[in-house]
Amino acid sequence: MNYTNYHTLSPADVAQSLHSDLVQGLDQQKATELIQLHGQNILVSQTPITWPRILFRQVANPMVLVLLAASVLGFSIKDYGEGAVILVIIILNSAVGFFQEFKAEKTVESLKKLTSPTSKVLRDGKLSNIQTSDIVLGDILLFNAGDIIGADCRLFETMNFETDEALLTGETLPVSKFSHIIPDPECPIGDRFNLCYTSTIVTKGKAKGIVYATSMNTEVGKIASKLSNTKKTKKTTLSQSMDRLSYSLLALSVVFIIIVLAVNKFKINADIIIYAISLAITIIPEGLMIVLTLTMALGVRQLSKQKALVRQLNALETLGAVTDICSDKTGTITQSKMAVVQAWIPNDNIYDISGLGFEPIGKVHRHIESETTNEERSHNKSIEIKQNELSEPFKQLSIISALCNASEIKKDIETGEWSGVGDSTEIALQVFSTKVGFGKNTLLDDSNNNLPGWIILHEFAFDSSIKRMTVIAEKTGNSNTNNNKIAFLKGATEKVVESCTKILDGNSVKPITQQQLLQLVNSKVEFMANQGLRVVSLAFRELDNQDVNNNPNVFIREDIEKEMIYVGLVGICDPPRPESKASVEQCLGGGIKVHMLTGDHLFTASAIAKQVGIIPYTICEKTDSSVIQIDPLVVTADRFDKMSNEEIDCLPELPLVIARCTPDTKVKLIEALHRRKRIVAMTGDGVNDSPSLKSSDVGISMGMAGSDVAKQASSIILTDDNFATIVRAIAEGRRLFTNVEKFIRCLIGGNIAKLVCLTIGIIYKDASGHIVFPLSPVAILTNNLLTATPPAMSLATERAPDDNMKKPPRNPKQGLFNHEVILDIIFHGLVIGLLSFLSFWLVLMYFGDGNLGNNCNKEYTEQCETLYRARGTNFANFTTLLLIFPYSCRNQRRQTLSPEMIKDFCSNMFLFYSFIGGMAICIFALYVPGVNTGLFKHLSISWEWIIVAISGYPGGGRPQGGGGYQGGGGYQGGGGYQGGGYQGGGGGYQGGGGYQGGGYQQRPPPGQMNPQNQQLMMYFRSVDTDGSGALEADELQRALTNGDWSPFSLDTVRMMIGMFDRDNSGTIGFDEFVSLWKYIEDWKQIFWRFDADRSGSIANNELYNALQAFGFKITRQIVDAVVNKIKILEGAKRFRDIGGISFDRFIYSCVLIKNLDDTFKQKDQDRDGMIQLNLETFIILSLKN
Repeated sequence: MNYTNYHTLSPADVAQSLHSDLVQGLDQQKATELIQLHGQNILVSQTPITWPRILFRQVANPMVLVLLAASVLGFSIKDYGEGAVILVIIILNSAVGFFQEFKAEKTVESLKKLTSPTSKVLRDGKLSNIQTSDIVLGDILLFNAGDIIGADCRLFETMNFETDEALLTGETLPVSKFSHIIPDPECPIGDRFNLCYTSTIVTKGKAKGIVYATSMNTEVGKIASKLSNTKKTKKTTLSQSMDRLSYSLLALSVVFIIIVLAVNKFKINADIIIYAISLAITIIPEGLMIVLTLTMALGVRQLSKQKALVRQLNALETLGAVTDICSDKTGTITQSKMAVVQAWIPNDNIYDISGLGFEPIGKVHRHIESETTNEERSHNKSIEIKQNELSEPFKQLSIISALCNASEIKKDIETGEWSGVGDSTEIALQVFSTKVGFGKNTLLDDSNNNLPGWIILHEFAFDSSIKRMTVIAEKTGNSNTNNNKIAFLKGATEKVVESCTKILDGNSVKPITQQQLLQLVNSKVEFMANQGLRVVSLAFRELDNQDVNNNPNVFIREDIEKEMIYVGLVGICDPPRPESKASVEQCLGGGIKVHMLTGDHLFTASAIAKQVGIIPYTICEKTDSSVIQIDPLVVTADRFDKMSNEEIDCLPELPLVIARCTPDTKVKLIEALHRRKRIVAMTGDGVNDSPSLKSSDVGISMGMAGSDVAKQASSIILTDDNFATIVRAIAEGRRLFTNVEKFIRCLIGGNIAKLVCLTIGIIYKDASGHIVFPLSPVAILTNNLLTATPPAMSLATERAPDDNMKKPPRNPKQGLFNHEVILDIIFHGLVIGLLSFLSFWLVLMYFGDGNLGNNCNKEYTEQCETLYRARGTNFANFTTLLLIFPYSCRNQRRQTLSPEMIKDFCSNMFLFYSFIGGMAICIFALYVPGVNTGLFKHLSISWEWIIVAISGYPGGGRPQGGGGYQGGGGYQGGGGYQGGGYQGGGGGYQGGGGYQGGGYQQRPPPGQMNPQNQQLMMYFRSVDTDGSGALEADELQRALTNGDWSPFSLDTVRMMIGMFDRDNSGTIGFDEFVSLWKYIEDWKQIFWRFDADRSGSIANNELYNALQAFGFKITRQIVDAVVNKIKILEGAKRFRDIGGISFDRFIYSCVLIKNLDDTFKQKDQDRDGMIQLNLETFIILSLKN
């Protein structure tokens, strides 16, 4: 059956093709047969998530397989304790992971509330409510405002019918529907206005439709089925690192088995095989998988408390590497609560209306001073206007808002909460009018003695072609004359003005031309639009006999919507969430770019983006009724979609705001980010968002407003639909990865230490030729599980470092085991292993008689006393070192047993208790008779504790200048607009760093230099021929040229040096050279953005915009003066040849203005914006700058 062209058929033809009846509907028997034939009307996943699949995911990874092999080896040599313990760990690890993911899937099921549980259906000529899942082809459905459509239908009766299709098409405004034929078979889905679709919501009116598609054949179902064909998600960095670790450990096990056999000249006997296999098992960190899984589980639990449901454990780790967030606006960054926040009446002033949401509580404030700009408006004075003080025009504005309105608001009697039914814009108007005492319920109540009652006579529904709506109402309680009939009109300002010939001025009505009215209104419309407000104009007029053609029951729209009286306009906004701005700033500070993708208008989108800090206020302004788009960071989807991949890849930065966004636009942006090796988190709520959620590295769906398909396509669900929750999740992902790195260092380092100790032990054999264990198998197992694992597990609970969200994301190519981490693990493993064996050797050979006894691996005799005491010392020393080592792993920049470490000794109570518990186990194993000699094969110790104390101090230490990769670089940090620009995150002129904040002055830990700095050192030394460690202007000029920067003029180079030259030596050191290099990268990013034609130069106007983007509040006259100075330096002819300001002179301009600005601020001690200079001071300052 063809499911695509029902919009081209008449309702009767559709009913005939589906064997249904438009009047009677299906009969019940036929409906039952169709359910048995086609199945229920539900979305069926092609790959359902079942518990066996979840369980299989837990065990099908290399590390678990390596542990399983170790368990088998343990059983093969009759080491049942080791084998059983490893097996238990595998089971426990799998159980924890299974429980977390299974619980998450169950929660997802509980969040599936999109589809209406019941639908109104006509069967056998009778209207009844049935389960939406029981809808079949040919059913006749009836819809009212507020209903959720349960299947795809061809409409055949409509009355002012509109639906919200945002979840399917992304269209934010309701779509008007009709029933007549659309002949074009290629008509896009969004333009098939005689169809309605599953999961869309009725916002207005009534309708009837015949079902032509159910289940997976609906438009929603088609999208859901496509998702099952998407490619498999690649493994995360952590998963890849763990896989590599598993293979490496397996190979290392084989190597050490060969070493043991080689030392014994391949003379294989049972004793040698047991020792070799014991060494191989020692390499395997039994506790690693359980600690890793528990760390993930703790992160999931923490996020669930913060309104984020993690469906897949590894999504947390990917979150920590996110470099870009692509977020929807409505409901995520904003509150999804449209509200009237401003009103304006001609020849009056702006009114502010407080209060958000559906509850009609708020205050009205009237501005005293006239507004000029958005910034100046914040300083305007206002006074509160009480209800009894409202002017007649304001009251009229409120009455029109209430009556020319098809929405309703109501209060739940039980909960006391207010809710709205209808179009979101109309709900906002209804709430506004109710706040000031003129709500629809009040006006239609003729028992109210304070206000005249009203009745609605007729409604001309909103028509998208003329963008306005009209309602005709009549006052009750008066004589039934035509002048009691009043037409109320609302709509887009330009369309309302077309219908107006008069204006309400105070209590009088005055004539006005359309041109005069537009001039009066446009400035207010632009003022509100620049704040991101949706503007609605309102008008009215009294009707007479001529208007109704002498028939009070017949109204013609063209006759009614003319000669209207303009009353005023209101500004409606969906305000940002209070926490959104701080969250965006936190992202910028952490090197994460935020992209806002929305279906709203360009100015609405950019205004909200400015309010929350995604873009600066200088980008995308509206002046003289025209758009000035001064930056490619704000674009429309139409413009972005027309660009080829090559053109997009040439952009210095991808757009931060895309307006009128479509699902394909979102996927295109994600693909462009992936080509730049970025890690993308994508938010979405609609069915149409599902492809982009799948394409992203981390798909994040909305739990409250999201569709089932979107939730199924995502790996994380926000139960509060809040952008701030995404940022908290990213912070948790960063914390998790940092802690994983800590406990892996701890566990692997400890295992290498055991390996070193046991490998050296090969050299000792007793009188019968058996290898003597420096530690007994039980002691090794105790250290593995009871001494090493609990402290490592405690590291998983470490709180996030203070700079967790103040440093760039880590490089996604950089796994857990870079060269530094590997060297650090090997270093600590060698130190602890050698110190451990040294304590064994000292007691056995230096202070003891070297007697190894006979068969001491199995039983204690007097001959074994020295060996057993050496083992006891080794056990105590090894245990102590393993318990101190985690404290060293907590902070890679801190020396073990340093005052800072001792001060924080109890800050992690889990680690502290693990230390106390480990020492208690050590004491128990050493001093309990029978346990020490019988089970652990060692003796108690006394003076030997001195050896333990001495070796314990440096044992957990680290080489000076060591430290994790956390201190350096990161990924995509600094530079450019976001990482180090002029926003609050770091770098740039006015951020947390830059000239005054010291943004790039942060240096890596002592002894460590990142690769870029090593390259810069090479440039620096290549021109510092005298080895002075400082560069003069000509040397700096050559160094920058060597670094592939265009040659800079000496004037500009001297200006650069002046930024750092505190002692007036005219030189710059290496640290300042590194900082300067970063600044030049920032300058280049800004220059690129305004050099749109890539000519290598920018015009005066572009220079002005660029300097404004840096945060300089300067006039165009100042810019003209700077340009004139550049013309003098370059020469008029060369300036013309260049075509404007070159990159060299752009930097010169930036530094020049910054120096002047700093000088002025130093003199302006009282901060009043004015200074007084005598001639001498003025000349000195001028010459200096």
